[in-house]
Amino acid sequence: MADCQSNPGVARLEVLMTRYPVSLILLLVVAGCGDPSPAPPPVRSSGGSAAGLSPVVIDPPGEPPAEMAWIPGGAFEMGTRDPSGKPDEFPPHTVELDGFYMDTHEVTNREFGRFVEATGFVTAAEKKPDFSSVREGSKRTQDKILPELNHPGSICMKQGLKPGDIDPQLGAYSWWEYVPGANWRHPEGPASSIEKRMDHPVVHVSWHDVNAYCRWAGKRLPTEAEWEYAARGGLEGQTYPWGNVRNPEGKWLTNIWQGAFPVKNTNDDGFLSAAPVGSFPKNGYGLVDMAGNVWEWCQDNYTADYYGDSPRRNPPGPEESRDPDEPDILKRIQRGGSFMCSDTYCTGYRVTARMKGEEGSGLYHTGFRCVISHDGLDAYLKAAGSK
Repeated sequence: MADCQSNPGVARLEVLMTRYPVSLILLLVVAGCGDPSPAPPPVRSSGGSAAGLSPVVIDPPGEPPAEMAWIPGGAFEMGTRDPSGKPDEFPPHTVELDGFYMDTHEVTNREFGRFVEATGFVTAAEKKPDFSSVREGSKRTQDKILPELNHPGSICMKQGLKPGDIDPQLGAYSWWEYVPGANWRHPEGPASSIEKRMDHPVVHVSWHDVNAYCRWAGKRLPTEAEWEYAARGGLEGQTYPWGNVRNPEGKWLTNIWQGAFPVKNTNDDGFLSAAPVGSFPKNGYGLVDMAGNVWEWCQDNYTADYYGDSPRRNPPGPEESRDPDEPDILKRIQRGGSFMCSDTYCTGYRVTARMKGEEGSGLYHTGFRCVISHDGLDAYLKAAGSK
């Protein structure tokens, strides 16, 4: 392992990594050392106008495909007004969306397995790691992967952590590790199996992996705006998909971390890691697990200040990725939180919470679900009929 003490970036890691997972590139190359990064750009006021826009598509063009729900088009306020929200959740701004179909649950191991069986697809975690997520021209393209980690694998949470194992200088690098042999079939490493977890969400899939699945299925990833709108379930200005109270009447409505993160999970919600999809109630649109369980990939590139200049109608996300914390690494949006989120950590299970993930790698707690555009039903049916 590299000596991090002389690297000035380490002093910032605890702050940076209290919210975001580690990047595969840094974990493989220097075991957690990072370079100092520029400050985030200022957030601008919300822009856009409704003038001249065509009507929003509200009514479905046909019956929803199996295990999908129609999300009617409409306008909503995206982002947060809560002063405790994260900086990239501001400013709140009006967005108008056409209707779309969305998977009612995260894509499961069983569903992903059908795709792999039909196509022979090999995920990123089943290949040797590479620098495909590094921005072209970056000095990080000259980095070398540590020989002992230069094997197919993925990022997992360390098990059995104790308070003394947490290094305040390394922050999240204290509880994440690269595990050779970890992939969607072996979530915790080569000795683990999904044999009894076929209804659990697939994990350890990269943004490129999930797009390949979407193309095969005749679907696509949701935009970040579509995801937040659907997660709200028709409610306005609420913190969670079901309202403002995290545990109404003392009931857990989401699979997250309870206890002292990352050393003790009291398992009050009944699940230490991912849960079978649909283990908790649906939201107002008939969707499950829009809070907790696993983070979900979205279509959009990540920038910290996109909300300040987001188009009002069907925003597609920024044209390119720019993470101020790690500008050399290409990031995509993730939403929804996971079983590792807690009220003392990222609180990613809020409907406005944003996450950014390195597009070329997956993690132990990251999956996805798909959508079909209002005008994409025929293409979906054609793709489905060819299988």
